[in-house]
Amino acid sequence: MLKKILVGLLVVLIVIQFIKPERNLSDDNTTSVATKYDMPKDVDLILQKACYDCHSNKTVYPWYSNIQPVAWWLAGHVNDGKRHLNYSAFTTSPLARQFHKFEETVEVLEENEMPLESYTWLGMHSNAKLTDEEKAAVISWAKAQMDTMRRQYPPDSLVRKRRS
Repeated sequence: MLKKILVGLLVVLIVIQFIKPERNLSDDNTTSVATKYDMPKDVDLILQKACYDCHSNKTVYPWYSNIQPVAWWLAGHVNDGKRHLNYSAFTTSPLARQFHKFEETVEVLEENEMPLESYTWLGMHSNAKLTDEEKAAVISWAKAQMDTMRRQYPPDSLVRKRRS
């Protein structure tokens, strides 16, 4: 009986290798955050190495992303990350949402909520762990963009409207 169960599990594991999720590999940056907001090179490099795999339309996949069910798990993380913040489609959002995303960027870095622990388990993706200096650079950049928005737009345009 145990042998049949193990053979069945092996067959299932082999079959699921052919069911692959869609990859997040777009090079379209026409609506990226850098098209509208000042993006210093150091901040761009920090975001690329630490954030863009889950928060842009261009993921650099590790070797194990070709193995199921790991690929499904990674796809879920990427889709969830993009749902919360997508730097590649940043300027398609209303101004209030853009402003709020800058606020959230500051908050998650100050509170060490990013990167997710599951993303850096066992030393994986160690480049996603930011140094204090890198965090300070991104926080300073996000706050500067918020200050620029405050100067350019009426205050009520930067406030998210509550749904009724």
